[in-house]
Amino acid sequence: MRHSKPSGNVLLGQTLEKRRARVGKRIFRWGLLFILLGIGWMLFVLAQIGSVERNPAANSTLSEPADVGIVLGAALWGDEPSPGLRERLEQSLKDFEAGRFQLFLLTGGLDTSTSNYTEAEGMANYLEQHGVPRDKMLLENKATSTYENLKFSQDMMKERGLSSALIVTHTYHGNRALEIARALDYEEPRLSLTETRVLKPIPNTIREILAYTKWKLDQIGLAMGLI
Repeated sequence: MRHSKPSGNVLLGQTLEKRRARVGKRIFRWGLLFILLGIGWMLFVLAQIGSVERNPAANSTLSEPADVGIVLGAALWGDEPSPGLRERLEQSLKDFEAGRFQLFLLTGGLDTSTSNYTEAEGMANYLEQHGVPRDKMLLENKATSTYENLKFSQDMMKERGLSSALIVTHTYHGNRALEIARALDYEEPRLSLTETRVLKPIPNTIREILAYTKWKLDQIGLAMGLI
């Protein structure tokens, strides 16, 4: 019995099908690799966030008061500090009353173009309501990111002959803030950290993973002289 050979169209169809299968497998493998790399990066960032509580910069006792306590800005709700920002301000008040720094350096610009106050001004109003004299506050009113918070604050410190800083922020934010301060050549920066009771854990963690990722990209840019 004779068997007819597959026609040219059939052979072409089989070839295309095999090619699609190979491409599909390749896409699957690359997709799986990217997913695994993404999971690995998230685990790394979470480990970095958690490591700050074991860092000497967050645990060492200051031999003498820092020149400034830099309170890193966060959103205002209307004209008032948001609950998260109030946590940082309450921590800064404890540090100031304990003699851990001499001057507040409040840093943060406008949240929106229609805001009545910068974040720094909103923080200053809050601290004044809690008994802190205005002459104990320096305000940096332009920063819109943690990098700018620390860069612009450093510029103000240099202009006034101030050198040592205690950086006040949340625990989840502390490692990134410390890395940025060291990248900017702060003189032995120290941290004062507070846990949050008001920010939702999952959205907040996701935001910090994204922010830390952006910082690492910015760090590469700094090393290459692009920023």
